[in-house]
Amino acid sequence: MAGAGGRAYVRLMGTASANESRDTAAVEDVAHLLVRCLRAEGVEYVFGIPGEENIRFVDALKGSGIRYILVRHEQAASFMAEIYGRLTGRAGVCSATLGPGAINLLLGTADAMTNSAPMVALAAQGSLRRIHKESHQVIDLVSMFSPVTQWAARVECPDAVPEMTRKAFRTAQSERPGAVFLAVPEDIEAERLAEPLAPLRVEAVRADAPSPTQVARAAEVLASARQPVVLAGHGAARARASAALLRFAERLNIPVATTFHGKGVFPDDHPNALGAVGFMRHDYGNFGFDTADVLLCVGYEIQEFDPAKINPNGDKRIVHVHRFPAEVDAHYPVAVGVEGDPSQALDALAAALPAGLTYDSGSSAKIRTLLDEELQYGRDNDAFPLVPQRVVHDVRAALDRRDIVLADTGAGKMWMSRLYPTYEPDTCLVSNGLSTMGFALPGAIAAKLAQPDRRVLAMMGDGSFLMNSQELETAVRERIPLVALVLVDEEYGLITWKMELELGRHSHTRFTNPDLVAYAESFGARGYLVEAADQLLPVLRRALDDDTVSVIACPVDYSENLRLTDRLGSLHGPF
Repeated sequence: MAGAGGRAYVRLMGTASANESRDTAAVEDVAHLLVRCLRAEGVEYVFGIPGEENIRFVDALKGSGIRYILVRHEQAASFMAEIYGRLTGRAGVCSATLGPGAINLLLGTADAMTNSAPMVALAAQGSLRRIHKESHQVIDLVSMFSPVTQWAARVECPDAVPEMTRKAFRTAQSERPGAVFLAVPEDIEAERLAEPLAPLRVEAVRADAPSPTQVARAAEVLASARQPVVLAGHGAARARASAALLRFAERLNIPVATTFHGKGVFPDDHPNALGAVGFMRHDYGNFGFDTADVLLCVGYEIQEFDPAKINPNGDKRIVHVHRFPAEVDAHYPVAVGVEGDPSQALDALAAALPAGLTYDSGSSAKIRTLLDEELQYGRDNDAFPLVPQRVVHDVRAALDRRDIVLADTGAGKMWMSRLYPTYEPDTCLVSNGLSTMGFALPGAIAAKLAQPDRRVLAMMGDGSFLMNSQELETAVRERIPLVALVLVDEEYGLITWKMELELGRHSHTRFTNPDLVAYAESFGARGYLVEAADQLLPVLRRALDDDTVSVIACPVDYSENLRLTDRLGSLHGPF
């Protein structure tokens, strides 16, 4: 059936039949109804920790077909739900008890929201009979989650459960995906249904075709451009627009850059690839934008990075292609906005341009040469502790094109984001909306569940690792094989880098670590210590091929950070 705005909807039945739902509902409580609603939404996993106030919900999951992944910290559960949602396009689900448990879900919920990942966070709440007053472990969860979600609400009657669950998933999986929060009071969870209730049917939204008028206007802007550049963002990756981007770039010989979140949506080994932008004002990829007069931004979202880095004077004409309008920004003046499915929009735009129109993508080869030289410098550098370029090179050599690496926030993320060659979307994952630390290890667990046929590597600094290292036990217990590569420098290296750049000195960033090999082994994982530069690659390959959980401790020398920024500061473009 057709919906508002020309969107087409497909009705999909949930897992349980309507007759089965009504028969079961006659004797069930709200907790079981909620679980049936989750099943109807196609939920495969719930990540969480049970509490006194949601024991019925956790009990109802048993035998439901939904696998409950018991974690060691609710924050980790929220990161797992986020990464699962990001990789599948279906909302990941996390669960916690009231009060402190719910508060621990907040970070991953905010991360999912700012990273445009679909996610539904569920938390218990105190009884409605005491929610109006000061009471043990009761705080206003809805008000707390509202600023970091697309929708936050409290279930106040059993009849609302099917509607609220359907709204939660529809909202989380909307054209601008994000996080949703539902609080379920303990007395509501335990309440018996007065009459049979069933999950609502799921309506999946099909992609919109772009407006022909807007496509024609965009074609006029591009046809008059001298040196346009394409910037592909997270929205292009979510929309699976890789094939259309390739067709468009090859038809027009136009250079293509990606954001950190868009890495891989356009393969870095393609002749038109500029690499990723978002690090410094004048990293290599930015040179492709210096002489550009038109920016064709496909699926770009401003929270990915400040557009001032590619349009410092606000004088470039911008064509914005996405499923929703652009955010307002002085450095992102949209000349034409083409709303709709990015793949359809790119194909329509290519068809609307004059036959034989091509551009010069000569800067692409020069930029790739600079990036390749850095990787070769890393490959040939036997210094110990390892230089970060060596780490990036060896990680790329150890992983297949489709394998997944999660680069946690810190100095390591900056090296991976700018230098790691990526060939498919969602194979190099970072947090670039909230840029939180501690997501990579729990995220790797979810990544392996979402993509079991791919090998998964969580790469993080020692600061990030110790924030959620307890999830090693979760991975071992649940038999979820993955590798954690811990870059050891015994400091918050990115902050040291920033302090040295701006203050010429640093302080309060140093710490000590436990014996990381013994620590990993104490959880039942395998532990490795890299003691020479040429050991990292064979250790990575061995650990990735093992069907188990492994931790690799790799000392790293981040003095390269300042050398990099000194070098980038001295570079200038255009070529």
